[in-house]
Amino acid sequence: MSDMRRKSGMRTTLYIALLAIVVYVLVYMPTPYIITQPGSAEAVKPMVEVKNGDEQEEGEFLMTTVSASYANLSLLFLSVFNNHAEIGKKAERLHGKSKDEYSAEQVFYMSDSQSSAMEAAYEQAGIQYSIVPEHIFVFGLSKDPAPQGDIEAGDKILSVNGVPTPDHTVLSKELEGKKAGDSIEMQLNRNGETITREVTLVPIKDTNTGKTRAGLGVMIGTIQKVKSEDPAHQIVFKDTRVGGPSAGLMFTLEIYNQLTPGDLTKGHIIAGTGTITKEGIVGPIGGVVHKIVAADRENAEIFFVPRDNYEDAKKKADSIKTEMKLVPVDTVEDALEYIDTLSEK
Repeated sequence: MSDMRRKSGMRTTLYIALLAIVVYVLVYMPTPYIITQPGSAEAVKPMVEVKNGDEQEEGEFLMTTVSASYANLSLLFLSVFNNHAEIGKKAERLHGKSKDEYSAEQVFYMSDSQSSAMEAAYEQAGIQYSIVPEHIFVFGLSKDPAPQGDIEAGDKILSVNGVPTPDHTVLSKELEGKKAGDSIEMQLNRNGETITREVTLVPIKDTNTGKTRAGLGVMIGTIQKVKSEDPAHQIVFKDTRVGGPSAGLMFTLEIYNQLTPGDLTKGHIIAGTGTITKEGIVGPIGGVVHKIVAADRENAEIFFVPRDNYEDAKKKADSIKTEMKLVPVDTVEDALEYIDTLSEK
């Protein structure tokens, strides 16, 4: 009887081990692939608030996203049956960055997009504003030379040796006269927590002058606040939960709608995509074919698309037989002029 129990126990252990191996291979074993497919089409209004702005809006402005997943074998198998999924190489998307660096870069691009959208909307509405630098954001780490100290992608640099560093010009001034091997004390904000770290400077070759100077060995950008001269028109962004620069145009339209009287949507569901500059120029984006599908799923009537993306967008729109009207634009004024032709619903 004991032999039978022993054999039964061994079989159970073997089955559990085999099951664990199968689960690991199908779910947890990494692959060099990434799967992109339609993401969401979300209303922009809950993400943007203009103090004392006109919030009347019977329709909606929708920003569109692409869903990207690091693929396991299960996802790769399922993607074969998904007409809207695309399989690509992780390395091609990350361009040599780590996942953390890529995520931090997308956060920075989104912040920059929001600033540009505020500027473009203020320019369009004729409202005076100023730019106030807030802090330095680390969105990448150098490979050669690598940073020497505890500094990570996503960190906010608050001060160096006790001196606040709202932008890179102040940081450069604080590093002047120092040499590689010197140590500095940095105050960082990491995931909402303020920490202090000692960092050793590394030699950085200036690509413009060819000279070597002391630096941190990180890629940085300045996070800035766009401040209205009249506090009654100040814009506040809430949690957007996405990254990248491609919502710029739709942010601009929503902000302009709140800055000006009346309902710019005229009751229509208007989706779109495109980067934006302070001058209101709309730039091309990636993943437009996925964004067309996402907007169609939310019953968007109109889709503003950067002119450089129009041909790809049109092919996808035709293939899914959407009734959504595709409107190519070069500037935010193109979008506003088209909206002006719409009738009230």
